[in-house]
Amino acid sequence: MAKNILIIDDSTSFRQVVRIALTGAGYAVTEAGDGMEAIQRLGTQRFNLIVCDVNMPRMDGITFVKHVKTQPSHKFTPIIMLTTESQEAKKAEGKAAGARAWMTKPFQPSQLLDAVNRLCA
Repeated sequence: MAKNILIIDDSTSFRQVVRIALTGAGYAVTEAGDGMEAIQRLGTQRFNLIVCDVNMPRMDGITFVKHVKTQPSHKFTPIIMLTTESQEAKKAEGKAAGARAWMTKPFQPSQLLDAVNRLCA
């Protein structure tokens, strides 16, 4: 059975790029356009991993990660932040919230797959 990954990004085209990379590697993918939509998805499905942007409308990625880590059913789900943010302070904030990895856009699909494979093992 394919591992299920949730992609959260307000850019439809960016979600498409990530989805193509992940489905090509055999993962099942669900998409959400922001943190609020992602929380709805978490209520209906189980995910092996979450890939999340930082800057999004309605609920940003760091707030989303903090919320996920308070949920018993998702507390241990690994989260990769995939964002244009590269400041150390933002990375530290993401790590403190519970993100397991931080990648900056633009990214190489092979780098993302390496991180996903490590965290989904």
